[in-house]
Amino acid sequence: MEFFSSYLTGFLFSDIDCPSSTWVQFQDSCYIFLQEAIKVESIEDIRNQCTDHGADMVSIHNEEENAFILETLKKQWKGPDYILLGMFFDTDDASFKWFDKSNMTFDKWTDEEDGEDLVDTCAFLHTKTGEWKKGNCEISSMEGTLCKAANNHILVSALVIASTVILTVLGAIVWFLYKRNLDSGFTTVFSTAPQSPYNDDCVLVVAEENEYAVHFD
Repeated sequence: MEFFSSYLTGFLFSDIDCPSSTWVQFQDSCYIFLQEAIKVESIEDIRNQCTDHGADMVSIHNEEENAFILETLKKQWKGPDYILLGMFFDTDDASFKWFDKSNMTFDKWTDEEDGEDLVDTCAFLHTKTGEWKKGNCEISSMEGTLCKAANNHILVSALVIASTVILTVLGAIVWFLYKRNLDSGFTTVFSTAPQSPYNDDCVLVVAEENEYAVHFD
Protein backbone atom coordinates (compact mmCIF):
# COMPACT_ATOMS: atom_id res chain seq x y z
CA MET A 1 0.00 0.00 0.00
CA GLU A 2 2.92 2.36 0.63
CA PHE A 3 4.12 1.86 -2.95
CA PHE A 4 0.61 2.48 -4.30
CA SER A 5 0.31 5.68 -2.23
CA SER A 6 3.63 6.97 -3.56
CA TYR A 7 2.60 6.13 -7.13
CA LEU A 8 -0.72 7.95 -6.72
CA THR A 9 0.99 11.04 -5.30
CA GLY A 10 3.36 11.11 -8.25
CA PHE A 11 0.48 10.65 -10.67
CA LEU A 12 -1.45 13.60 -9.29
CA PHE A 13 1.33 16.13 -8.96
CA SER A 14 4.14 15.26 -11.37
CA ASP A 15 2.60 16.06 -14.78
CA ILE A 16 -0.47 17.90 -13.59
CA ASP A 17 0.59 21.30 -15.00
CA CYS A 18 -0.45 20.70 -18.62
CA PRO A 19 -1.93 17.74 -20.51
CA SER A 20 1.05 17.34 -22.88
CA SER A 21 4.14 19.03 -24.31
CA THR A 22 2.07 20.65 -27.05
CA TRP A 23 0.57 22.92 -24.40
CA VAL A 24 2.32 25.96 -22.93
CA GLN A 25 1.94 26.92 -19.28
CA PHE A 26 1.65 30.42 -17.89
CA GLN A 27 0.78 31.07 -14.23
CA ASP A 28 -2.14 28.74 -13.38
CA SER A 29 -3.34 27.97 -16.91
CA CYS A 30 -2.34 25.99 -19.99
CA TYR A 31 -2.62 27.18 -23.58
CA ILE A 32 -2.63 25.50 -26.96
CA PHE A 33 -2.80 27.00 -30.44
CA LEU A 34 -4.65 24.79 -32.91
CA GLN A 35 -3.19 25.79 -36.26
CA GLU A 36 -5.75 23.94 -38.33
CA ALA A 37 -7.71 26.28 -40.60
CA ILE A 38 -11.45 25.62 -40.41
CA LYS A 39 -14.58 26.87 -42.12
CA VAL A 40 -16.98 28.52 -39.70
CA GLU A 41 -20.76 28.64 -39.66
CA SER A 42 -20.98 30.04 -36.13
CA ILE A 43 -18.62 30.87 -33.30
CA GLU A 44 -19.61 27.58 -31.69
CA ASP A 45 -17.65 25.79 -34.43
CA ILE A 46 -14.52 27.55 -33.17
CA ARG A 47 -15.40 26.91 -29.56
CA ASN A 48 -15.85 23.22 -30.23
CA GLN A 49 -12.23 23.10 -31.38
CA CYS A 50 -11.25 23.96 -27.80
CA THR A 51 -13.85 21.98 -25.90
CA ASP A 52 -12.77 18.86 -27.80
CA HIS A 53 -9.39 19.34 -26.07
CA GLY A 54 -10.91 19.87 -22.59
CA ALA A 55 -10.45 23.64 -22.81
CA ASP A 56 -12.29 26.77 -23.92
CA MET A 57 -11.52 29.76 -26.11
CA VAL A 58 -8.89 31.95 -24.54
CA SER A 59 -9.70 34.57 -21.90
CA ILE A 60 -7.20 37.22 -20.79
CA HIS A 61 -7.17 38.79 -17.34
CA ASN A 62 -4.12 41.02 -17.03
CA GLU A 63 -1.38 42.75 -19.01
CA GLU A 64 1.13 40.00 -18.21
CA GLU A 65 -1.09 37.31 -19.67
CA ASN A 66 -1.78 39.42 -22.75
CA ALA A 67 1.97 39.96 -23.27
CA PHE A 68 2.70 36.24 -22.77
CA ILE A 69 0.15 35.23 -25.41
CA LEU A 70 1.48 37.86 -27.81
CA GLU A 71 5.09 36.74 -27.35
CA THR A 72 4.27 33.04 -27.69
CA LEU A 73 2.20 33.64 -30.80
CA LYS A 74 5.14 35.44 -32.39
CA LYS A 75 7.93 33.03 -31.42
CA GLN A 76 6.37 29.60 -31.08
CA TRP A 77 2.92 29.35 -32.56
CA LYS A 78 3.49 31.63 -35.57
CA GLY A 79 -0.12 32.72 -35.46
CA PRO A 80 -2.02 34.90 -37.93
CA ASP A 81 -2.47 38.66 -37.61
CA TYR A 82 -5.69 38.30 -35.64
CA ILE A 83 -6.79 35.71 -33.09
CA LEU A 84 -10.40 35.37 -31.98
CA LEU A 85 -10.78 35.77 -28.22
CA GLY A 86 -13.31 33.76 -26.22
CA MET A 87 -15.55 36.74 -25.67
CA PHE A 88 -19.10 37.66 -26.64
CA PHE A 89 -21.41 40.63 -26.11
CA ASP A 90 -24.30 39.77 -23.81
CA THR A 91 -27.27 41.85 -24.97
CA ASP A 92 -29.17 41.12 -21.73
CA ASP A 93 -26.50 42.79 -19.60
CA ALA A 94 -25.14 45.06 -22.35
CA SER A 95 -21.62 43.92 -21.51
CA PHE A 96 -18.84 41.70 -22.80
CA LYS A 97 -18.34 38.32 -21.14
CA TRP A 98 -15.90 35.44 -21.43
CA PHE A 99 -17.17 32.10 -22.67
CA ASP A 100 -15.31 30.30 -19.85
CA LYS A 101 -17.43 32.30 -17.34
CA SER A 102 -14.39 33.95 -15.75
CA ASN A 103 -14.67 37.55 -14.56
CA MET A 104 -14.01 40.44 -16.93
CA THR A 105 -11.07 42.02 -15.06
CA PHE A 106 -9.02 43.42 -17.95
CA ASP A 107 -9.37 44.77 -21.48
CA LYS A 108 -7.17 46.33 -24.13
CA TRP A 109 -9.57 47.80 -26.64
CA THR A 110 -8.14 49.87 -29.45
CA ASP A 111 -11.39 51.18 -30.95
CA GLU A 112 -13.65 52.06 -28.02
CA GLU A 113 -16.56 54.09 -29.38
CA ASP A 114 -19.71 55.24 -27.64
CA GLY A 115 -23.07 54.41 -29.14
CA GLU A 116 -21.89 51.69 -31.51
CA ASP A 117 -24.08 48.66 -32.21
CA LEU A 118 -22.48 45.71 -30.42
CA VAL A 119 -24.97 42.96 -31.30
CA ASP A 120 -23.11 39.90 -32.68
CA THR A 121 -19.82 41.51 -31.75
CA CYS A 122 -16.74 39.45 -30.89
CA ALA A 123 -13.22 40.39 -29.87
CA PHE A 124 -10.00 39.82 -31.82
CA LEU A 125 -6.42 40.04 -30.55
CA HIS A 126 -4.06 41.82 -32.95
CA THR A 127 -0.90 39.74 -32.77
CA LYS A 128 1.36 42.61 -33.87
CA THR A 129 0.31 45.18 -31.26
CA GLY A 130 -1.45 43.13 -28.57
CA GLU A 131 -4.51 45.37 -28.75
CA TRP A 132 -8.06 44.10 -28.96
CA LYS A 133 -10.38 44.92 -31.84
CA LYS A 134 -14.15 44.51 -32.02
CA GLY A 135 -15.55 42.70 -35.03
CA ASN A 136 -18.51 40.75 -36.31
CA CYS A 137 -18.85 37.22 -34.94
CA GLU A 138 -20.10 36.00 -38.33
CA ILE A 139 -16.81 34.98 -39.89
CA SER A 140 -16.50 32.35 -42.62
CA SER A 141 -13.11 30.87 -41.73
CA MET A 142 -10.42 30.87 -39.04
CA GLU A 143 -6.71 30.24 -39.57
CA GLY A 144 -6.12 29.03 -36.02
CA THR A 145 -7.77 28.74 -32.62
CA LEU A 146 -6.21 29.69 -29.28
CA CYS A 147 -7.50 27.63 -26.36
CA LYS A 148 -6.99 27.88 -22.62
CA ALA A 149 -7.50 25.40 -19.79
CA ALA A 150 -7.26 26.34 -16.13
CA ASN A 151 -5.14 23.99 -14.01
CA ASN A 152 -7.96 23.41 -11.52
CA HIS A 153 -10.01 21.82 -14.33
CA ILE A 154 -7.08 19.58 -15.17
CA LEU A 155 -6.68 18.70 -11.48
CA VAL A 156 -10.34 17.74 -11.20
CA SER A 157 -9.98 15.45 -14.22
CA ALA A 158 -6.87 13.89 -12.71
CA LEU A 159 -8.65 13.32 -9.39
CA VAL A 160 -11.54 11.61 -11.16
CA ILE A 161 -9.10 9.33 -12.98
CA ALA A 162 -7.18 8.66 -9.75
CA SER A 163 -10.41 7.80 -7.90
CA THR A 164 -11.30 5.32 -10.62
CA VAL A 165 -7.85 3.75 -10.37
CA ILE A 166 -8.14 3.48 -6.57
CA LEU A 167 -11.56 1.83 -6.72
CA THR A 168 -10.38 -0.59 -9.40
CA VAL A 169 -7.29 -1.58 -7.41
CA LEU A 170 -9.22 -1.98 -4.17
CA GLY A 171 -11.84 -4.09 -5.94
CA ALA A 172 -9.11 -6.31 -7.37
CA ILE A 173 -7.51 -6.72 -3.92
CA VAL A 174 -10.84 -7.67 -2.29
CA TRP A 175 -11.57 -10.20 -5.05
CA PHE A 176 -8.08 -11.69 -4.76
CA LEU A 177 -8.42 -12.13 -0.98
CA TYR A 178 -11.86 -13.64 -1.40
CA LYS A 179 -10.66 -16.17 -3.97
CA ARG A 180 -7.58 -17.05 -1.92
CA ASN A 181 -9.71 -17.71 1.16
CA LEU A 182 -12.01 -19.96 -0.84
CA ASP A 183 -9.09 -21.95 -2.25
CA SER A 184 -7.56 -22.41 1.21
CA GLY A 185 -10.78 -23.88 2.69
CA PHE A 186 -11.67 -20.81 4.72
CA THR A 187 -14.56 -21.39 7.14
CA THR A 188 -16.57 -18.97 9.20
CA VAL A 189 -17.38 -19.17 12.89
CA PHE A 190 -20.73 -20.66 11.98
CA SER A 191 -19.15 -23.67 10.29
CA THR A 192 -16.64 -24.61 13.05
CA ALA A 193 -19.03 -26.77 15.12
CA PRO A 194 -18.71 -30.55 14.52
CA GLN A 195 -21.36 -31.89 12.20
CA SER A 196 -23.31 -35.11 12.85
CA PRO A 197 -22.95 -37.81 10.17
CA TYR A 198 -26.72 -38.38 10.37
CA ASN A 199 -29.50 -36.15 9.21
CA ASP A 200 -32.53 -35.27 11.33
CA ASP A 201 -34.59 -38.28 10.12
CA CYS A 202 -31.83 -40.75 11.03
CA VAL A 203 -31.51 -39.29 14.50
CA LEU A 204 -35.26 -39.66 15.03
CA VAL A 205 -35.25 -43.33 13.94
CA VAL A 206 -32.28 -44.17 16.19
CA ALA A 207 -33.99 -42.50 19.13
CA GLU A 208 -37.17 -44.50 18.60
CA GLU A 209 -35.21 -47.76 18.35
CA ASN A 210 -33.41 -47.03 21.60
CA GLU A 211 -36.69 -46.23 23.32
CA TYR A 212 -38.20 -49.52 22.08
CA ALA A 213 -35.17 -51.52 23.28
CA VAL A 214 -35.37 -50.04 26.73
CA HIS A 215 -39.08 -50.81 26.99
CA PHE A 216 -38.54 -54.37 25.84
CA ASP A 217 -35.92 -55.00 28.50
